[in-house]
Amino acid sequence: MDAAAWDERYRATGRLWSEGPNLFVDDRLSGVTTGVGLDLASGEGRNAIWLAERGWQMTAVDFSDVAVERGRSRSEAVEFISADVRSWEPSQCFDLVLIAYLHLVSAEFEPLVRRSVRWLLPGGELFMIGHDRSNIARGVGGPQTPEILWDVDEIVAWLTDLVIIESGVVERPVDVEGSTVLARDALVRARAARE
Repeated sequence: MDAAAWDERYRATGRLWSEGPNLFVDDRLSGVTTGVGLDLASGEGRNAIWLAERGWQMTAVDFSDVAVERGRSRSEAVEFISADVRSWEPSQCFDLVLIAYLHLVSAEFEPLVRRSVRWLLPGGELFMIGHDRSNIARGVGGPQTPEILWDVDEIVAWLTDLVIIESGVVERPVDVEGSTVLARDALVRARAARE
């Protein structure tokens, strides 16, 4: 989907995603020392806003102007930027780079992930959470196109310059028609070397 299609998705509803942060962002980052953070493909900014409320100095980038404006209307503490993360470059480095549920074909996703490694300050963390390929057969929801779903081993192979903190498939409870079912997500956390 392009930016115009995402703009239409956002316009079609009052809020496309939940107001609070992703379950794993909350669980894994709630106790982490704050710093300067970047949320790539941030949508309406739910994760960036939550991090900013905890003391992070956050930048959020998304190519949907509608999503960016919604984020700006919710928080003045986050710098929202309207840009395509596939070509955007920051002017600074970060203690945290967050990529949550950004689904691109490998030819676009791998270069972005490798570039994001260069944006980490010494000791900085790359935090990635997205729909795992196994979710199609064994989970619920999310994209149904295998080419854009994540594979933990593939992503870890792109991060040779980082120390892997955590990697694996995690299960996320989802309410479907009054019942709780489990979606399968790929989670990768990696850290840049300290100087």
